[in-house]
Amino acid sequence: MNVESIRQYFTGLQARIVAGLEALDGKTFRSDAWTRPEGGGGLTRLIEEGNVLERGGVLFSHVAGASLPPSATAARPELAGRGFEAMGVSLVLHPRNPYVPTVHLNVRFFVARKPDADPVWWFGGGMDLTPYYGFEEDARHFHATCKQALAPFGAEFHPRFKAWCDRYFFIKHRNEPRGVGGIFYDDFNEPGFETSFALTRAVGDAFLDAYAPIVARRADHAYGEREREFQLYRRGRYVEFNLVWDRGTLFGLQSGGRTESILASMPPLVKWRYDWHPEPGSPEARLYEIFLTPREWA
Repeated sequence: MNVESIRQYFTGLQARIVAGLEALDGKTFRSDAWTRPEGGGGLTRLIEEGNVLERGGVLFSHVAGASLPPSATAARPELAGRGFEAMGVSLVLHPRNPYVPTVHLNVRFFVARKPDADPVWWFGGGMDLTPYYGFEEDARHFHATCKQALAPFGAEFHPRFKAWCDRYFFIKHRNEPRGVGGIFYDDFNEPGFETSFALTRAVGDAFLDAYAPIVARRADHAYGEREREFQLYRRGRYVEFNLVWDRGTLFGLQSGGRTESILASMPPLVKWRYDWHPEPGSPEARLYEIFLTPREWA
């Protein structure tokens, strides 16, 4: 297990993704390096008021601590009290045009240690797509790219990680999916270190191929106030999931991470409306009827 090789991959992935997004948007991301008093730090790359991206963050962090926070041990209580080292790249992009979907990617590595015991390590990650106005072409492309990334590691991984994503990115208090899903996995070490790391690299490397063609197709799509209002309303669901259910957000806050970076995933503008429902037969209703229902896209 070579922790430095993982760090090098993650920092390189962040740089490559930012370069690709800058080419799509035409505006430069700002760089904000930070350190954490308890150990470690990171680099936040952020864009606001871009030509395509209204707000987006591509974050690298590498932190350590004396004890894993509750969010990291909820599913593995036997690790409570161990020291930890965690690193990864996480991004959330909120485009300006309502016809361009929001997207999320995360790839991460954890190792938990205690004296006189072998370290316990695992990888996690995935990516998922959250459209406001759905297009089957886009959903199929995104899922097909995820499937292709996992294919070299065995046919069982895509259906397993796809179903895991559908379960994880489900807004329980609303009883609805966050979007059209993608892939998600956590606590992953079963094939051994080299294969687990290679699979995680494949997921990270597939991101731009999964998302950039969708942006290219939709960024110039004409829209008006109606579409913008619906986008702001649906962004509220994104905020609710991240603040109530997301383990990554909870881990960052519980471990004393940098709040400004952790909450870079929040959209810049959001709107909540009381007991609102889309008009039957409308494009907004189509999102609920066709795209917010788990299905096999690839």
